[in-house]
Amino acid sequence: MNRNPVRPFVLGICGAQGSGKSTLSEALAQRMRAAGVNTAVLSIDDLYKTRAARAALAQDVHPLFAIRGVPGTHDVGIGLDIVAALEEGRVAKLPRFDKAQDDRAPEATWIEAPGDTALLILEGWCVGALPETDVALAEPVNHLEREEDGEGRWRRAANAALAGDYQALFGRIDLLVLLAAPGFEAVRDWRVEQEHGLARTAAVGAKGVMSDAEVERFIRFYERLTRHILTEMPRRADLVIRLGKDRTPLEIATGGGR
Repeated sequence: MNRNPVRPFVLGICGAQGSGKSTLSEALAQRMRAAGVNTAVLSIDDLYKTRAARAALAQDVHPLFAIRGVPGTHDVGIGLDIVAALEEGRVAKLPRFDKAQDDRAPEATWIEAPGDTALLILEGWCVGALPETDVALAEPVNHLEREEDGEGRWRRAANAALAGDYQALFGRIDLLVLLAAPGFEAVRDWRVEQEHGLARTAAVGAKGVMSDAEVERFIRFYERLTRHILTEMPRRADLVIRLGKDRTPLEIATGGGR
């Protein structure tokens, strides 16, 4: 087996929905490739489980797991396999998730990360996140949790998932960057802005574009962990980029490290 003589450096980029993490990741990847550094980008969004797998999870654990988003709705094993393959100098197929279809894209559409990948950028809204305490889970954070998860089964199951294989994947990160939103309220505006952009470019009758009301409900799935990340991650991330409401970087500072 052709082993990679140098383990690929894994850069984790965490940022709330609409914070610009995907744009930053692709721009950085292009610059690194131009400099001769083989670079691959893996979004945690592309690790979402298939719609059928989430439907089974919704039936077995809690109905809210049918909606992609929280820990437990990703196939973390694929991410671990990708990192393991690159560490061994093997080509790794990077999955793609079709958000318009709310399902994993056919494997024929996946791209390959070369076996000599030197930099792997792992980006996503909960990359590097730590689970919450049992005490923190007791009270609902929004109407969704209050009305549809009154007993807390969904949020406890998501938290338990985050404490499991997600930590194994995040443990491979060599340097963690946080794009820190000014608050959760800004995330709602950013996500609405994203959907309006999709609506302008989507074909007539295209699926997957949400109304403002649908966005409002959708982001509530992410609210608990997003607020937790904004509170606790700045103390341990290697680099913290604080953003204004217009996503302009206001401050770049080293965090507390991990």
